[in-house]
Amino acid sequence: ILGRKITFKERLVMQEAFNTNSLGGIVKFAKYILMVSFLFESIGAIMLTLRFLPQMGLKKAVYYGLFHSISAFNNAGFDLMGNFKSLTGYVSDWVVNLVVMGLIIFGGLGFYVLLDIYEHRHFNKFTLHSKIVITITLLLIAIGTLLIFLFEYNNPKTLGPLDFPTKILAALFQAVTPRTAGFNTLSLSDMTIASKFLTIILMFIGASPAGTGGGIKTTTFAVILYTVLSVIQGEEETVLYKRTISRNIVYKAVAISFISVFIIFSVTMVLSITETSNFLTVLYETTSAFGTVGLSLGLTPELSTVGKIIIIFTMYTGRVGPLTLALALAKRQRRPKPIIKYAEEKIMVG
Repeated sequence: ILGRKITFKERLVMQEAFNTNSLGGIVKFAKYILMVSFLFESIGAIMLTLRFLPQMGLKKAVYYGLFHSISAFNNAGFDLMGNFKSLTGYVSDWVVNLVVMGLIIFGGLGFYVLLDIYEHRHFNKFTLHSKIVITITLLLIAIGTLLIFLFEYNNPKTLGPLDFPTKILAALFQAVTPRTAGFNTLSLSDMTIASKFLTIILMFIGASPAGTGGGIKTTTFAVILYTVLSVIQGEEETVLYKRTISRNIVYKAVAISFISVFIIFSVTMVLSITETSNFLTVLYETTSAFGTVGLSLGLTPELSTVGKIIIIFTMYTGRVGPLTLALALAKRQRRPKPIIKYAEEKIMVG
C-alpha cells in the first residue's frame, strides 16, 4: 500500500500473525485485511453515527460512531459512555445492538472465513476451517442466548423489567459479547451466578483464528469436543464434515487448552490470596483478562497493585501464550522423525 517492499523477515512475522502455513500471497492477504476492516468499520460507523445523531449532535455522533465501530469490529470493548455503563443505556435500541453485534461477529469469524464466504457463497463449498468456525460460532450464540434468557428471565435487575422482544435482544447481545468483545447492555454484576459462569465459558472459548478476538478459539474447542465424542463412540480418528483431523492438530488443541486452563487457574489461585473478592468474581476477571475480553464485575479497578500487575501479565500471556505455544509445536513438527521408536505400553487412566 505504501509502495515499500516487504522483506522476507517481515513476511515471516506476518505469516505467524495470520496463523498461515505458507508465505505465498501473504502480502495480498494483508491488503485484503485492511480493505475488509475499512469496509466493515466504515459501514458500522455510518450506521451508529446516524443513530447517535439525534442525541449527540453531528460532531460527537461522528466521533462516537467511528470509535465504537472500530472497537466492536476489533473486539476491543472500549466505549466512551463513561461510569462503566458500556451500552446499558441502549439495551432496547435495536439498531445499536444489531450493528455492534454484527461487527463483533464478523470481526471474530476471522478474515479467512470472510474471504471464503465472499468467494464461494455456499456452505458446502466452504473450506473445513470455515465450516467449523461458522457452525461453532452459531452454536455458541444460540445456546448462550437461550441459557442467558432462561437464567435472567425473572431477574429484576437484568431481563425482568424488559418486554419480551427486548429480553431476547439483550440475551442475544450478552451471548455474543463474551466472545472477547467486552461490551454489555446488562449489569454484569447483577446477573445470576449461572449466567456469570456461562459467560466465563464463552470468554474462555473466544473468537476464531486469524480474527480480532482472543480465547482458545472456536476451532480449538471444536477439535477437543469432537475428539471427546470420538473417544466415547469408540472411534480412533477425529472426524468433522467427513474429514479426518490430523493427530498433530488434536495434540495442538489439547496442549493449547491445557496450558490455558493452567494459566487461568494459577492466576485465579494467586488473586484469591492477594484479593478479598469471592472465587467466582476472581475467576471471571481472570478469564476475561486471559481472553482479552474486557468484561468486568467491578473487581479490576479495586485490585491491589500486585493484583493489577498479575492481571496485566495475564492479558499479555493470553494474547501471546497460546499462539507462542502453537508456533513452538509447529516448529517441533518440522523436525525429522526420530529413528528409534520405543515400545508401546498401556497405563490406567480415568
